[in-house]
Amino acid sequence: MKKLMFLLLWLSLACTSWARNDEVGIVLLHGKWARSSIGLAPLGNALSARGFKVVRPLMPWSEGREYDVDYLAALREIDAAIAELRKQGALRIIVGGQSLGANGALAFAGSGRAVDGIVLLAPGHVPDLGTFRQSLEPSVQRARQMVEQGRGEEKASFEDINQNRKKTVTTTARAYLSYFDPAGMGAMPLSASAIKISVPLLIVMGTQDGLFARGEDYIFRQAPAHPKSYFATIDADHLGTQTQAIPEVLKWLETLGY
Repeated sequence: MKKLMFLLLWLSLACTSWARNDEVGIVLLHGKWARSSIGLAPLGNALSARGFKVVRPLMPWSEGREYDVDYLAALREIDAAIAELRKQGALRIIVGGQSLGANGALAFAGSGRAVDGIVLLAPGHVPDLGTFRQSLEPSVQRARQMVEQGRGEEKASFEDINQNRKKTVTTTARAYLSYFDPAGMGAMPLSASAIKISVPLLIVMGTQDGLFARGEDYIFRQAPAHPKSYFATIDADHLGTQTQAIPEVLKWLETLGY
């Protein structure tokens, strides 16, 4: 009888364990204006060395694409990356990224799609905040007017900002507005609060990052609480966080039960 009870307990624990590393797929999303996902290669390699399945898709906010599809279509590209991981045998899925890639990971979870974990490294792109919002207001308003006039699929030049650097991008009004609307999918507090199911969330912020002063209230506390969610700070700037956060990411993954 005792042996039977022990066996049942062991089976119960086995069934409730999270997953082996090789059963976990991780999507890593690069930041704004990146030419490739090479900046996330050190993290991707560290994860692959631990047995995780990793993909690093080139997203619409890359330098070569310039928001060539809207935010909803970008989420479907993440769907495709996850499908690729599923084909490789991934049973659990974590979506993460750096800067606008972190924004994208959060928007993906906030859209109602199922994920088993979220990793945000130096989250960025803040159409709802301060000088970013004010500086781009003329472009946002022009894009909004074009959409309202039925010209949403018409291409035009709009302004973009990345860490205080400004440049002009050419895309459709509808696509531009989908990323830059202060009340749209690019607003991270709204995406965080839209997450319906509590999942582990890791945010790593560098102390030299402009968003660091916003602390936990801006995103972390807007998401559903989870006992394995963690807000970490490291000595890094915005771009350097994606590499210097590797120990924090690996340590957090260990807490999930692999």
